[in-house]
Amino acid sequence: MPLPRHRHHRHHRHHRHRHRLAADAGLLVAAVAFAVPLVWLVLASLDAEATLRVRLPESPTLNNFSAVLTDEITFTPMLNSLLICGGATLLTVVCAAPAAYPLSRFRSRLARPYLLTILFSTCLPVTAVMVPVYGLFVQIDLIDTRYGTALFLAAAQLPFAIWLMKNFMDGVPKALEEAAWTDGASWPQTLLRVILPLMGPGVAVVAIYTFIMMWGNFFVPFMLLLSPEQLPASVSIFTFFGNYGAIAFGELAAFSILYSTPVVALYILVSGRLGGGFALGGAVKG
Repeated sequence: MPLPRHRHHRHHRHHRHRHRLAADAGLLVAAVAFAVPLVWLVLASLDAEATLRVRLPESPTLNNFSAVLTDEITFTPMLNSLLICGGATLLTVVCAAPAAYPLSRFRSRLARPYLLTILFSTCLPVTAVMVPVYGLFVQIDLIDTRYGTALFLAAAQLPFAIWLMKNFMDGVPKALEEAAWTDGASWPQTLLRVILPLMGPGVAVVAIYTFIMMWGNFFVPFMLLLSPEQLPASVSIFTFFGNYGAIAFGELAAFSILYSTPVVALYILVSGRLGGGFALGGAVKG
């Protein structure tokens, strides 16, 4: 015998409520899993006797930050990271924009296989190519150079940057481009003065993603840079891991906070533009 209508609705609401509680519980567990390491990072950086335990410091101190704020430990590696990652990010964005333009604007039978090839190349592990890359860098005298490392990082991130840039470029109406052509603009002028300004949030996304992926890369600079004064912060962080398993947890936590600052600051600076959307409809109607 079927349930009355009001009992059926009540049973359905109860079922939905249980599913919502289960989903909320799962999200809470995930949030705790992400929050606990961050809480440990902050507390350990203020604890002179920090361990792997999450605990309030008995006497909070900034001595860990004072210990790592030196040229050798922090300032020089951070400057190396900014030079390598910033230069590589700029090179990646500059190369990705003109490479994505024909893929977005022109139709060809080779476009899809080319895009699939680009996407496949992003899946290749960098460890699979590091041995021949190392040999090549030795032959052309690029080993132990910051600009050589930046070139390889840019080349490694370029395929996915082209893929992202092409998808954002697809959202720019062709009518604006055709209007610029009518006024006598060439395709490079159209790309620089019409398309890229309108897809500013997309360019910011590509730049941020590229910079973050390079900033946290350990293996590439570890293999290609040999001199200690050339090493970026992602490699120099291993100085906090001593012999026989001894680790300076407090200094490691303080350095990790400082190491994360440029990425967080970059995101905050462009977060307003990322939230702005593309707002191209009005431009087309105008």
